[in-house]
Amino acid sequence: MGLVGANLVPKLLERGFRVRALLHNRNPDSALAGVEYATGDLTSPADCARLVAGQELVVHLAARGASATGFNRGNGLGFLQNFFMDSHLLAAAQEAGVKKVVWLGSSTAYPPTGERPASEDDLFSGEPFEKYYEVGWFKRFTEVLCRIYATRSRPRLSVGVLRPTAIYGPHDDFNLATCHVIPALVRKVVERWSPLEVWGTGGEERDFVFAGDVADAIITLLERLEGYAAYNVGAGTSCTIREVIGILTDLDGFADAKIKFEPTKPTTIPVRRVSIARALQDLGWQPRTSLKEGLRQTLQWYRHESTQQTSGH
Repeated sequence: MGLVGANLVPKLLERGFRVRALLHNRNPDSALAGVEYATGDLTSPADCARLVAGQELVVHLAARGASATGFNRGNGLGFLQNFFMDSHLLAAAQEAGVKKVVWLGSSTAYPPTGERPASEDDLFSGEPFEKYYEVGWFKRFTEVLCRIYATRSRPRLSVGVLRPTAIYGPHDDFNLATCHVIPALVRKVVERWSPLEVWGTGGEERDFVFAGDVADAIITLLERLEGYAAYNVGAGTSCTIREVIGILTDLDGFADAKIKFEPTKPTTIPVRRVSIARALQDLGWQPRTSLKEGLRQTLQWYRHESTQQTSGH
């Protein structure tokens, strides 16, 4: 399970769901009682059919991701693997008689909207940001496929799409070769890097959403979904990378941190803002975790995990 799955499964169990969780190349940080852990490869139609058999609801979170380095390497065709997984799983779900599927899309599918927050209706109003071109279009392909299954196929399969912004939180990937900006900064703060190297100018703006809030949005959509729907999921506000560093160093008592910005290092879109008004209006969902609190929990989790690994537990 990845970042969102690890935060979602405990919440599903609390609500009485019977959970089957997919493991591909990563074991859970700790096995949870009551969860049926299954292995499989979603690029295999046979594995998809086996994994969804007997299920009423499916939450599809698996995807090949990329850090800023990955988006700058020009190997975007690798994201085609995501479309294979998406199409196989949707076909298997319909064949198995699944009632509802929630699929995690991405705000990378939006064209640049500058200072204006992107709304759900902006999806096809222009090309994705140049560095997101391939992943953005593959996400759009799957969204069209989701809508077809929900509105034009027989039998109909209710499919909900969530378009999250930059997700962070406990259980994230903290490998500096593959991780995103917040886990990279958390690790560097905890390890007391000097200088604390930060890629970019520090002025890049992102909407960072806590993984636990994304999990809540998934559950809300599962409960209310009928037919097809798509919603943005974010914090509803943006902040700069420089502001994130300030919060992290303050939370962890790293007041004398020597920050070194690296504007020549790979970065992605300069500004990304999204509107979450539709999710609030239709679902009654809104994020509950402030950036400061989310960063505090992430710091605490990473420090605990790194200590456990060092001690051999």
